[in-house]
Amino acid sequence: MFNVTVLKMKDIKKYILGMLITVIVVIIASKCIPKITSKKKIVQEVFSNNNMIECLDYSIPIMSNINEENNKSSKEEINIHEENLLQGVLKNQISAIQGIENMEKIAMQTDNANKTNEQKEETDQEVQTAQTGLSTEVITNNPIKENYNTEYGKVKIKNETEYELTQDILNPDISIENKNILLFHTHSCESYTSSDAYPYTPTGNFRTTDLNYTVTRVGTELENQLKQYNYNVVHNTSYHDYPAYNGSYTRSLETVENCLKETPCDIIMDVHRDAIGSRSDYAPIVKIGENDIAAQIMFVIGTNNGGLWHPNWNQNLKFAIKVQEKAEELYPGLFKPIMLTKSRYNQHTGKYASIIEVGATGNTLEQCLTSMKYLAKIMSEVIN
Repeated sequence: MFNVTVLKMKDIKKYILGMLITVIVVIIASKCIPKITSKKKIVQEVFSNNNMIECLDYSIPIMSNINEENNKSSKEEINIHEENLLQGVLKNQISAIQGIENMEKIAMQTDNANKTNEQKEETDQEVQTAQTGLSTEVITNNPIKENYNTEYGKVKIKNETEYELTQDILNPDISIENKNILLFHTHSCESYTSSDAYPYTPTGNFRTTDLNYTVTRVGTELENQLKQYNYNVVHNTSYHDYPAYNGSYTRSLETVENCLKETPCDIIMDVHRDAIGSRSDYAPIVKIGENDIAAQIMFVIGTNNGGLWHPNWNQNLKFAIKVQEKAEELYPGLFKPIMLTKSRYNQHTGKYASIIEVGATGNTLEQCLTSMKYLAKIMSEVIN
């Protein structure tokens, strides 16, 4: 009887164990496996939630205490691991971000360098310097008769002052040491006759606030041309006659003084357009070579004859004569007679300061731009 009973207990244990395994499998199948298609996610879900261990705890209570202690230890290890993992990930991400930023900086620097090179190449291609040995002919339609009362060689001067201009005063015996050049515009909005190449809508009597069509654009052309001869050029494009025309010279004086604080310059040029605004048909031009039509240029030199302090007016005049002497040698007729006036026009600010009036209201912008090519060439021969 004992043996039979033992055998039956073994069978019962096997049966219970089989049932237990079946129950565990069913529980795991029904509760632990989410309805997803990724095997990786199934494994993570089962083991991350410890569903199998929970089932064993429920079926075999004696394992509960052991599992609870193990779970605490495991959770601490997991937390430490996760913390270390997070720190590692953050370090990697920070390093990656820094790497990206460095790459962006390098790319930006490279891009800027490429753009600078492209702009330089474009400038070199666009800016064509003047040639010498070309024929020059004045071909002005509806001309205004030249008015002058003094001559120094081939240079003509209209002296409107009370000073007697002796040969000593006129002799351009100057040495130009500071080769920095300052360009600015007291009357920034002075413009020209609209053309097919440069059409624009005036906002006044041959005036516009669009500086792409005014003497400011002419100044930019002179700047670009002078840079071809390696001069350091400061070109200020501030408005001085807008929104108010009155007070233009007061405002431009402040601009010049500020510019000179940053870059000392002996050569200072205030670029204008001839103020004969009532003559829309007056366009003083010269033909240079076979194809170039250039607007005539005129120096206006101020003095202290009007009562304002201006001790260096004679140096300014000598500079204008020196430039115009060379102009008469290379491109005769490009310049009209120098105008010497009683007003000082802020020219006390520089050792070689002047106003240059480029063209008149009847000229087109392209004619004035052409003039700057030849003026820069002349200046390169004088400033050496």
